[in-house]
Amino acid sequence: MAGTRAGGIKASQKNLERDPDFYNKIGAIGGRNGHTGGFASNTVCDCRQIRGMHFKQQCAGKRGGAKSRKTKVDKTV
Repeated sequence: MAGTRAGGIKASQKNLERDPDFYNKIGAIGGRNGHTGGFASNTVCDCRQIRGMHFKQQCAGKRGGAKSRKTKVDKTV
């Protein structure tokens, strides 16, 4: 059942049986290991995609928006 929803639920239950604070602990470890300040940290970006002073979130949004623009396909035939 590896990789299925049912397998994930069983693994979650097993983790909670062994240690009720399992997910709290691994979340705290991840929080302590983070050094970037998070996505909402308003880090100034110096790329050339957008003119003037801007933040990294704006660049990420521009890149993602450009990738996701696809032409619509008419499925009525």
